[in-house]
Amino acid sequence: MQKLSALKRIVGRFRGKRIAIYGDLMLDEFLRGRVSRIAPEAPVPIVEVTAHSYHLGGAGNVAANIDSLGGIPLPFGVVGDDEAGQRIRREFRKLGIDTRGVLKDARRPTTLKTRIIAEHQQVVRADRERRDGVDSKISSRLLSGASTLLSGIQALIISDYDKGLITRELLETLLPLAAQRGIPVCLDPKISHASFYTGATLITPNHHEAEKLSGISIQDDRSAERAARKLLDYFSSQALLITRGEHGMTLCTRHDPPTHIPTLAREVFDVTGAGDTVISTLALGLAAGATMKQAAYLANAAAGIVVGKLGTATVSRQELLQQITDRNI
Repeated sequence: MQKLSALKRIVGRFRGKRIAIYGDLMLDEFLRGRVSRIAPEAPVPIVEVTAHSYHLGGAGNVAANIDSLGGIPLPFGVVGDDEAGQRIRREFRKLGIDTRGVLKDARRPTTLKTRIIAEHQQVVRADRERRDGVDSKISSRLLSGASTLLSGIQALIISDYDKGLITRELLETLLPLAAQRGIPVCLDPKISHASFYTGATLITPNHHEAEKLSGISIQDDRSAERAARKLLDYFSSQALLITRGEHGMTLCTRHDPPTHIPTLAREVFDVTGAGDTVISTLALGLAAGATMKQAAYLANAAAGIVVGKLGTATVSRQELLQQITDRNI
């Protein structure tokens, strides 16, 4: 249990913290409806659509969560010259988020994930994307001025969805610059890029990623701790946080005993984008002066809120304060 007053003060200091986000921008599309019959031409359900919505996804959802929690997000990424890319820019502008770091590449489609949901159950997801690396000229533009940018932020998030933006070359520039300036780097990883991440401050694999990266089957707190310790050494990071769904989170740092944090979710409707909420809260916590443990407790509280919402969602500062008060964290 953390001291409630200290956690509240940290959340109060979220406001105005500038957080840079380098990552894969996506658009999440949701078609919701009900199933009343099976298609005559194939044994598949027919979903009668009753609602249609779009939400910022991937690194875009990270930016939206930073904004909702009171911080100032500075997203850096690539969209295509298409309707989905235009919609991402519009959504950012509606939130007052700076889009100067959002570059357009006419040769790539904007990553668009379309989910069809019937009675709260996802029926199918269709992805439109390219996963090869972005053009080197665009990468160079994203890095131009990085040194100046990092001197004016309080934390850096790397949101890697393996859609082409996060490369070894990009991180070989960003991570040393952040380290030189004492800026915490929170990184949401992908297994295929594991060798890129050396030097990040805090890395947040989920349960399945941690198992595959460590080679350890995670069955309980003890095995989660072993996996976290192994990955902490592999990445040479200061801390590693494994998100374990209904089993909460396991935090390992260099100098402290491991911390196992039980989930606060009362009811889970949708885990879509929960990792984005976690890394957003972690980064804001560290930017606001939290310890790793305090930041992890706040991230766990935020995750407990967002999984109770349908679709890609965000958590507000007020909701987070209410959660930590109600649950007496």
